[in-house]
Amino acid sequence: MNKACTYCGSDVHAHEPVFVDEEQRGERTTIGQFCNYACLAQHIENNELETGACCQLDRS
Repeated sequence: MNKACTYCGSDVHAHEPVFVDEEQRGERTTIGQFCNYACLAQHIENNELETGACCQLDRS
């Protein structure tokens, strides 16, 4: 099993890992693993993954 952080390449199990899954063809699939939330946050920022991503808020 690959233990490398998607962002920095370090062994995720040497830290406090965060695993990211998404649904693909009706099944959950791991698409990333990170040492911690800091690596996840940098990955999101560097790849502009937050652009256009928002759930719908009902502010009534």
